[in-house]
Amino acid sequence: MLDRVVFEGHGPPAVMRVVHEDLLPSPGDDEVLVRVAYAGVNFLDLYQRSGAYTVRFPFTPGIEGSGVVVAAGAGVTGVAEGDRVAWAGAPGSYASHCLIPADRIIPVPAGVGLADAATVLIQGMTAHFLAADVVPLRAGDICLVHAAAGGVGGLLTQFAALRGATVIGTVSSEAKVATALAAGAEHVIDYGREDFAERVREITGGRGVDVVYDAVGQETFERGLASLRPRGTFVLYGQTGGAVGAVDPQALNAKGSLFFTKASLSHYDRTRAAMLERAAEVFEHVMDGRLRLRVHGTYSLEQAVAAHEALEARTVIGKVLLQPS
Repeated sequence: MLDRVVFEGHGPPAVMRVVHEDLLPSPGDDEVLVRVAYAGVNFLDLYQRSGAYTVRFPFTPGIEGSGVVVAAGAGVTGVAEGDRVAWAGAPGSYASHCLIPADRIIPVPAGVGLADAATVLIQGMTAHFLAADVVPLRAGDICLVHAAAGGVGGLLTQFAALRGATVIGTVSSEAKVATALAAGAEHVIDYGREDFAERVREITGGRGVDVVYDAVGQETFERGLASLRPRGTFVLYGQTGGAVGAVDPQALNAKGSLFFTKASLSHYDRTRAAMLERAAEVFEHVMDGRLRLRVHGTYSLEQAVAAHEALEARTVIGKVLLQPS
């Protein structure tokens, strides 16, 4: 029996429903059939459902998860029935079983639970590449991390602190302040109550930060630019608060020859070897306790609507998971 979440048109969370099918899919060449233990819920899923991103209907959302291999197709090597695995960047994870391209399969070490694997994979790898590759943080750097109590933001705060950087975090409500502090932020600003650009200038003695990491977008963009020191870097990697419009190069120059990038993990991990290396480092941080994970809630497939509603309301602190069974 295959259970999966589908939607047949764009719209609010309520367009999603669970369907039941009698037969499991068979893996094709270079595919692996996995029994899903946990599926991660990400903003990309919301964008696909709402129509911000176009998909082909009927569509099953979910691009990451963890589980146990049921069968491997012809041509698949290094993966066997019973293996504990995770994946990122493969569609259809809101299901009891799903087909994953073999080149997206990531082995889960014995010291990492399947819930932790689904919690940390995409968001942990994203946080890692932002802090280690897009702008390699080092001791003495000061960075501004938006949504510092969120999924990626909380992990990014931890990675930045581990690299010796001072983190100024922003959150959208007072309830999230303690979470951002626990992640390693030295200062936390509730930007719903005060101008974070002004507070950044106060905290840094007028200097500004070296890096702004922004997953919010339109809502925080202009004040984020105003928070940077001359020749500082603005890293945009999400748009939960609306898409950023055209960026005027002269505005970057006028504010101090600023650097701006819209960064995606896929442009940094362009080979399977690079993906496996980053995943292994993230898992190692989980096993040795340097990276602490936080799950906001675990929902059944039938509760996928509620999971999306929670994420859209931006009341989430940590990761949202679906557990098919």
